[in-house]
Amino acid sequence: MLQEKEICTVAETEQEILATFPIFQQLRPKLQDQSLFLSQILRQKSGGYILVYLKVEDEVAACMGFRSFETLAWNKILYIDDLIVHEKFRKRGLAKMLIEYAVEWGKNAGCQEIHLDSGYHRLDAHRFYLNQGFSLYCHHFSLVIS
Repeated sequence: MLQEKEICTVAETEQEILATFPIFQQLRPKLQDQSLFLSQILRQKSGGYILVYLKVEDEVAACMGFRSFETLAWNKILYIDDLIVHEKFRKRGLAKMLIEYAVEWGKNAGCQEIHLDSGYHRLDAHRFYLNQGFSLYCHHFSLVIS
């Protein structure tokens, strides 16, 4: 377990965003170019995306990207786009801390629910989300159009 209470930090600067790049690559292997990653995160931030991270021993160990929006189906929700814990820092409670941060942020923002999608093959992640109180609510469909 962690020696001391870690605190989520919002990535505001380009340097902070770039420090999360190696961890994002573990979840999203198609990410290869740091400058493209930075420009995409900055675009997403302009649309309300918030990137937070946790450090362990002065190293970025876990990241979460999320946003809030309203839908007719769910009212105002917090949607977690990305939640990643570096492989060498897993089993230390970091993902739980990120979820707790999201819950507090969502409550303060007036969100009624938290939503996320997880790939079918990510069984460990599914167990974690279920253990955190998430429910399997629906199937997410996509259609490639380009």
